[in-house]
Amino acid sequence: MGKLQDKIAFITGSDSGIGQATAVEFAREGADVIVHYFHDRDGAESTQQQVESHGRRAIIVQGDHGDEEQVKKMFAAAFDAFGRVDIMMNNASADASGTYVADLEIADFERTLRSNLIGQLICCKHFINHRKQQGGGGKIINTTSVHEEQPRAGAADYDCSKGALRNLTRTLVLEVSELGMTVNNIAPGMVLTPFNQKAIDDPEYLKEQVKTIPLKRAAEPSEIGRLAVFLASPDGDYVTGATYVMDGGLMQMAGQGA
Repeated sequence: MGKLQDKIAFITGSDSGIGQATAVEFAREGADVIVHYFHDRDGAESTQQQVESHGRRAIIVQGDHGDEEQVKKMFAAAFDAFGRVDIMMNNASADASGTYVADLEIADFERTLRSNLIGQLICCKHFINHRKQQGGGGKIINTTSVHEEQPRAGAADYDCSKGALRNLTRTLVLEVSELGMTVNNIAPGMVLTPFNQKAIDDPEYLKEQVKTIPLKRAAEPSEIGRLAVFLASPDGDYVTGATYVMDGGLMQMAGQGA
């Protein structure tokens, strides 16, 4: 306990799922949290209450992380409340459109990229410039997906955005390491979040879906959160540019039947 004592973490999309669970795990380890949401105020308030139940502080910020002016306002609110930000976790994301490229509207493709890539770049930009003013240091954690490597039909928008985010992470390593800053990805497989609500609601559907996962289960959001704690803490100080795949072995199945 206390691995993140008195650190300040900004977690986008922390009103539910992985973001909410990570906020709680960070609070358990002593961090205060900027809770971000776009639509779900109730979810953000739930996260805030859970953080505070562990004796830590939390504020709520609302906005589109893909809009730079709104991101500036969110950072300003964070500075007003806490004076600084030590950890930036880019977790907010849009799901795949489910549309094949032949039928995909370009506006829909661009919307997903803004949510899953451009927004992360904007948040990284402002976090990096803030940490420069603080004398360096800091941690960036990006939530990508196994689909940064493994594509799905009907998910070109999502797959491209997550693959590009992985390369943004690796590029940033070359730009910010001299500041003493680390940048890493967490690439989850199937996690029991609102993205997989059907699996949460229907045990038979979940049982069918996990058949292709060697561990034969989906992850709990808190498991992703605990990995984020490692990367955000001093334990992860020499880890940078890495993608931590957390998928129960799912990606090892790609060659089966070849």
